[in-house]
Amino acid sequence: MPDGALLLQTCLNAIYAASYLSLIAVGLVLIFGVMRIVNFAHGELYMVGAYALFWVFVQNELPFFLGVAVGIVGVGLIGLVMERALFRPMRDNPLGGLIMSIGVLLILQALAVQLFGIRAKSMPGPYHGSLELFGVAALTISAQRVVVIVGAVVLLGGLWAFLKRSRLGWALRAVALDPEAAALLGISIGKISMLAMVLGAGLAGAAGALTATIVPTGPYMGHEVIIAAFIVIIVGGIGSLEGAVVASIIYAFVHTFVTTLQDGVVADIVGLVLMLAVLIVWPHGLFGKPERA
Repeated sequence: MPDGALLLQTCLNAIYAASYLSLIAVGLVLIFGVMRIVNFAHGELYMVGAYALFWVFVQNELPFFLGVAVGIVGVGLIGLVMERALFRPMRDNPLGGLIMSIGVLLILQALAVQLFGIRAKSMPGPYHGSLELFGVAALTISAQRVVVIVGAVVLLGGLWAFLKRSRLGWALRAVALDPEAAALLGISIGKISMLAMVLGAGLAGAAGALTATIVPTGPYMGHEVIIAAFIVIIVGGIGSLEGAVVASIIYAFVHTFVTTLQDGVVADIVGLVLMLAVLIVWPHGLFGKPERA
């Protein structure tokens, strides 16, 4: 492949990686921004979304997008249960909430092994073939990756509109900015926390369902994405949705290019070095702000 075509092809691969990583990272930021809880089970919510698609699309032979919808709604309901039963009692104990999330992580992994087996599963996508771009035969992107990119843009665009133009969105942003002031204005912290958890979990489920026909689906598939998501939210600034999207793009391009030129292990190391370099220059991340005393 000519150097120019390789460069463009790698950019296309990076755009795909940035799409699903943005969904995961934005969901994680939503949960932390409102609830101040680091959800270590977020990668497993991504995994559950993938298994939801497997159950609907492969085992029951129902439409692909129905499987995606089941992944979003089903994982969102899991998030609802987590918030009400686990995280709400730990609202004033962030360490306790973190430990609870680790417990959920282990439970979801064990359930996945019990229900579907330990071996990772590959699924055929509903759309076959590739799209040739700019008339260059060597420059292609699979139709399924286009579905992931478009799906991520639609979901993130819908979230942006919800946060900017709806009362519930304004309330969610107010709680994330200053929960005490929001409570004085009559905003229910409990209801907004529940909303944030459902939305954040649903986005993780969407990422899992959309990518399940591209990435092998297994009980431990959440490990890699949660590490990348944590790097992204630290680079972007903890609590910043805009930072999560921008950092996802930066991380995806760096990781994809290094993987193409070297290998995945070197790319993981470079990703960590990128995080450290950003924190040295901007201790609160690219878009982060220091916590108010």
